[in-house]
This record gives sequence, structure tokens and C-alpha cells, in this order.
Amino acid sequence: MPLLPSDLISFLKTARSAVLEGGGETNCSCSPGQSGKLWGGRFVGAVDPIMEKFNASIAYDRHLWEVDVQGSKAYSRGLEKAGLLTKAEMDQILHGLDKVAEEWAQGTFKLSPNDEDIHTANERRLKELIGETAGKLHTGRSRNDQVVTDLRLWMRQTCSTLSSLLWELIRTMVDRAEAERDVLFPGYTHLQRAQPIRWSHWILSHAVALTRDSERLLEVRKRINVLPLGSGAIAGNPLSVDRELLRAELNFGAITLNSMDATSERDFVAEFLFWASLCMTHLSRMAEDLILYCTKEFSFVQLSDAYSTGSSLMPQKKNPDSLELIRSKAGRVFGRCAGLLMTLKGLPSTYNKDLQEDKEAVFEVSDTMSAVLQVATGVISTLQIHRENMGQALSPDMLATDLAYYLVRKGMPFRQAHEASGKAVFMAETKGVALNELSLQELQTISPLFSGDVSCVWDYGHSVEQYGALGGTARSSVDWQIRQVRALLQTQQA
Repeated sequence: MPLLPSDLISFLKTARSAVLEGGGETNCSCSPGQSGKLWGGRFVGAVDPIMEKFNASIAYDRHLWEVDVQGSKAYSRGLEKAGLLTKAEMDQILHGLDKVAEEWAQGTFKLSPNDEDIHTANERRLKELIGETAGKLHTGRSRNDQVVTDLRLWMRQTCSTLSSLLWELIRTMVDRAEAERDVLFPGYTHLQRAQPIRWSHWILSHAVALTRDSERLLEVRKRINVLPLGSGAIAGNPLSVDRELLRAELNFGAITLNSMDATSERDFVAEFLFWASLCMTHLSRMAEDLILYCTKEFSFVQLSDAYSTGSSLMPQKKNPDSLELIRSKAGRVFGRCAGLLMTLKGLPSTYNKDLQEDKEAVFEVSDTMSAVLQVATGVISTLQIHRENMGQALSPDMLATDLAYYLVRKGMPFRQAHEASGKAVFMAETKGVALNELSLQELQTISPLFSGDVSCVWDYGHSVEQYGALGGTARSSVDWQIRQVRALLQTQQA
């Protein structure tokens, strides 16, 4: 049984035959330098069309058209300063690059079959526009340092965009936490009711995790913001091109230290993909909580119709598809991160074509993160909470720890107090009553330290207010958390 459909196999055979017919490349009439490739001078004959498609990256690296033009403009100025271009030639190239950018921006740029990547496409079109002077632009420059410069420029802007989206999500969460500070509901460990907490405390627990993601993204952006242009293919630039000039032209924070490392390292890509993976982990966990909370069994929250869908069979269903998709997108992002690391782990020095795989990962993950952050912001801003259901879900058994703390405040060591509270829980379960329905006399059979003021333990508001230490669920602590997160956002945006 063939591995490919028969019609595809037939096409592949026909395509190869068209290229190789007549004894292969030795009988081809093509002469060196006429292939239209940036690397074509050494080769004769045509490339297998399947290999042509396999090798090309123009289908996705066309995203880099703007930064490729930007990098080429800066490099032309570097060449002019080094005396390798006249002022007139530089102006001619700059004007031609403006025309190339205009065609891309207006959607009129026409790709050629020989445009295997964005660099080839732009240089080919530049030559069509200004003639042979275009051939001077690549002097001393390699696609190895060109592509990594393009990618850094593109990712630098993307990090800024994603930072803004992440800040907006965090602000939305903090605003909601501030507005709903007095709503109490159960906190969970092991998915079992644990202790009463403020709803705001839950929101802030996820917002704080996202602030770490925000901080990490700024750190990644700083390491992205390093200029590799001027490193050539491997050995550097021999033509006195001023890399400090290039750095200033492109507004990079620093220049790379070693030309071999500059063209081959993709740490900044791996870091970005890991940042996205960790951020998606946090968003996925938040989504999972909300998916549970909006079930009938919990009924703590209700999603807006704008972020829900229905069932094609069951009319009553309202499905949290927005949250489920956030949860599922995490797996896609993780896969891209793992895939790049597997690509990088076995590469020899320096540039290898394997590195072409980095761009698809970056583009896909960037698009995914942009969509997820915006959807998450919409979900949080439109979420409806059911205060009554949250309050009704609180139960006296969740105050067992408070009962132990009551005894601690009476002077009992915590381990003894914990055991005494456990005995009270067991007694209530045995009698089939709620913990707060045990009489004072029954509690005093466990410990004589119980007295009439034990009734204060059964107040949920009192319970949350006792956690006043910084970081706790008391009103004062929640207010402090809100101030801290807001201040952090202001610092990051400064």
C-alpha cells in the first residue's frame, strides 16, 4: 500500500523527470550565476521542484518583510560610512527599499518562483527597481546574520505588543478584585473544600502569577534586543562596517560579542517559547478553575454569551469553549517549545538550515498568545458571579482549622489543638450534625479550654479577617496586594 496517494506520487515523478530528464544537471544549459538564487553562482542545473518547495521559507517568513527592509536600510548606511557605497548609491538603495516596502504594505508585491525566502524576494525586487546597484547591498552581509537580525527586530516588537496585552489582562483582574473584595467563597486544596477565602484573593492568586510572566517577558525582550548584524556568515565583517552605527540605526541595546555565536544561537527564541509555555500554564490553570466554577455543580460563575457556545444536539447547554480552548492551546505552545529545543540540541557550529524551523514556531506562538490574552481579558471582564451560591457553598467544617486556632489562642500547643479540633469533627460526623451545632458541653469533653466565646469561630467573615498577615485573605491584605500589583504594572510600563 503506498504511503502517499497515487496521484501525488505521479506528480512527484513527473516533476522530477522534468528537471532531471536528459542525464541530470550535467546536461543542463543553465550557467552558473543565472539561477536567481543568492547562492546560485557555484551551481548549475535546476533544483528538484520538491526540494525547491521543501527548502523555501517564503510562505511564512514573508511576515518579516518590514523588518527585513528596516535592516537593509541600516546596513546600506553602514556600507556608505565604510566607503563601500557612494552617497548617491545609498540614496538609490534607500529609495528602492521604500518602494519595496510600499508594495508589501499595499499588497501589490508579486513573489517570483525563485523567491525562496524574504531576503531573496526583497533583493530581487530591489534589483528590478534600481538595477545593478542593488547587488552592492549584500556586501559583507550573509543571510545568516540577516535573518537573525530580522527575527530579533520582529520579536522585539512582538514582545512589546504581548506585554501590553498581558498588562491589560492583569489590570482587568485587579479591577475586578478591587470591586468584589467582600465576596467570600470556598478555597480548595486537592479539589476539596479547604478554608473560606475572598473571591478577590482567588483572582489575585492568578494575577500575581501573571505578573511574573510579565516580568519574564521584559527580561526576554532585553536579551532579544542585541544586534547580530555585521557578523557575516561565521567569521565577522572584513570591510570595516561600523556595528555601533548599525546598533544605533536599529535601536538595539547592545551588539553580539562573537560572530559564530551571533548567527547560530537561538536562546532568545527558546526563552520566548518557554515564557509562552509558562504563561499558558498559568492561564490554563485559571481556565480550569473557571470551567469548574461555571458547572451546575458549583454554579459560582457564569460566562458571558460572548465567550460561550451551545450544543448542536442539547439546547440547554452553554459550553465554556473560550476557556477550554485556552486550556488546549497550552499544549500547542508546549509542543513548539519542545520541538525547537530538540532541533537545537544536536546542531554543530554554526548556522545550519535546521534553524529555519525557528520562525514558524515564533509566528504561531505569537499569534496564539495574542489571541489567548485578549480572550482571557474578555472572559474576566464579562464574567458574572453568583454571590449567593458562593456563600451557600461555605460550610462549618471548613472552620475546623479556626477551631484549632481558637485553642492555640487559649495557650494550647498547635499539635494538641489540631488533634482536639479533629476530635470535634469526628464527634460531629458521628452525631450527624454540623460542626457548629456541637454544644459547648460536648466541646468541653474534648478540652476544658472551650468556653462561650467559641461561637465567634463560626463566623465566616471573622475567619477570613484573621488572616491579616501580608499575602493573606483579610481585607487589609487583599488591599495591599492590589496596591502592590498596580505599582508593579506602573514600574514595568515606565
